[in-house]
Amino acid sequence: MKTPSSIRLSVLDQSPVRQGGTARQALLETVQLAQHAEALGYTRFWVSEHHNSESLAGTTPEVLMAHLAGQTQHIRIGSGGVMLPHYSALKVAENFRLLEGLFPNRIDLGIGRAPGADRLTAQVLNPSNQFSEQDFIEQLMDLDRYLTDRADPETIQTKIKAAPLIDTVPELWLLSSSGQSGLFAAYLGMAFTFAHFINPHGGPEAVQQYREKFRPSTRLPRPEASMAIFVLCADTEEKAQELEDTLALQMTLLETGMRGPIPPYATVRDYPLASAQRARLEYNRQRMVSGTPLQVKMQLEKLAAEYGVEEIIAVTITYDFQDRLRSYELLAEAFALQPSTAVQPTLV
Repeated sequence: MKTPSSIRLSVLDQSPVRQGGTARQALLETVQLAQHAEALGYTRFWVSEHHNSESLAGTTPEVLMAHLAGQTQHIRIGSGGVMLPHYSALKVAENFRLLEGLFPNRIDLGIGRAPGADRLTAQVLNPSNQFSEQDFIEQLMDLDRYLTDRADPETIQTKIKAAPLIDTVPELWLLSSSGQSGLFAAYLGMAFTFAHFINPHGGPEAVQQYREKFRPSTRLPRPEASMAIFVLCADTEEKAQELEDTLALQMTLLETGMRGPIPPYATVRDYPLASAQRARLEYNRQRMVSGTPLQVKMQLEKLAAEYGVEEIIAVTITYDFQDRLRSYELLAEAFALQPSTAVQPTLV
């Protein structure tokens, strides 16, 4: 029998749409994957926010989260993440307080600063968004006060409370693909996740800086960090290579404005690429790990040591949904995950 690893594994799902498939199918597959991840012993299941995309169906994480939490029993459900500059801090706080009220001690609020879309779409989502760093910091501080009912003198929270008023608070995570938001998380006493699947460089340094500068908060007395990375696990090296080639091409095409659904490997195999695209494709391979279960486990353990984290969030995108399910299954077996038997109490 395999010995359980000290590394916790979680899932970030983006509801990928494949060629010939539909967005509805992608969303239903996300629900099935959440149930699968829970049965396998994953710690969290997060869903993302993307706009104006033909390849990713997840636009509204808080809506999808409500359904996912109702279709599962104990796995933590979260956003990876809500793009705060698009919205008011009060509305985000109320959305997640309502979720926490329905599913106590199971909700994660992951916050991001990136638009999750092109610049034009971001401007339409919030015409007053100036993409200001100071505005984002103020939003984070307001959100924190709304969620904790902490009203500092001279702040709006002395007059306005985020409803519903409940006894528990969602876990608050700040997501980043650079070191800057790590500093914000440290200053505000929030948990921090580095998105290696977006930026494969600078992550370990960002996490180290976060830990060194962390200031304890009533919510989080000690720093807590994780890293998120594309993971493609298969029964054979040949299959894993096909999955990697497909994802690397998809990422490269997205960067050049081609936002179509996920292609099958038959399309990928002979796809004509310019020299600049080939260079970018090789760069994108750094954003992922792939291989057989043992190979993937060794790579992830090495990354966990480099980052100094005890939790890895796996992001898996494949053309075939069965390949996605199998990848998470093999990963769970490699790390000897132990499914929880806790059951969420029924609300009366």
